[in-house]
Amino acid sequence: MNDEVLRAEQLGKTYAEGKLRTPVFDGLDFHVGAGETVAILGASGAGKSTLLHLLGGLDTPTAGEVFVAGQRMNALSDAARGQLRNKALGFVYQFHHLLPEFTALENAMLPVLLGGAGVGDASQRARALLEAVGLGHRLEHKPGELSGGERQRAAVARALVNKPACVLGDEPTGNLDEKTAATVFELMLELNRAQRTSLVMVTHDRRLARRLDRVLELHEGRLREVAPAQV
Repeated sequence: MNDEVLRAEQLGKTYAEGKLRTPVFDGLDFHVGAGETVAILGASGAGKSTLLHLLGGLDTPTAGEVFVAGQRMNALSDAARGQLRNKALGFVYQFHHLLPEFTALENAMLPVLLGGAGVGDASQRARALLEAVGLGHRLEHKPGELSGGERQRAAVARALVNKPACVLGDEPTGNLDEKTAATVFELMLELNRAQRTSLVMVTHDRRLARRLDRVLELHEGRLREVAPAQV
């Protein structure tokens, strides 16, 4: 696939504690193209979050390779891997992980500043995204002063501020009420279309999963594609 932005080949993860070895999965292949949206379903404990962490370079596989924007993650130094992750990937979690001492604007500026841009550029880009997610009037509010939905929208803005090739979402609506979850999900899809940023989302909500281009299920260490009628 010429426009492939994220790929895993024969990916495996086994946790070891003393003599005890706990395999999570092995031999997984995965890919996502530019602008494509993919849902990953699976029972609790199936390894969905582990898979997402491996795809995002937040954890190291025990087997296989992950390629982000054509670069092999395992071949990079820690610093280079961090730079690639900041530039090419965005992350949205079930809990927003905003820094409590910083305002919404400052939180959204951080990825740009970490990428080496100046404060003026970071502020301009963060303001534009926060306005796009409906938080233009809450720029100077800290996370504790925002509602749950507002905090998650700020987290979405932070994930997209560097215009990443792919956003990885780990139950990004799982901590929200149904109405707010639907609002945040629609926002993520709208920004996906506007920026042609790929989206890989772990979710337990099959109604949301059906809205994405492809649905995969992680079951007993294997990824399988699920037909829309089966979701």
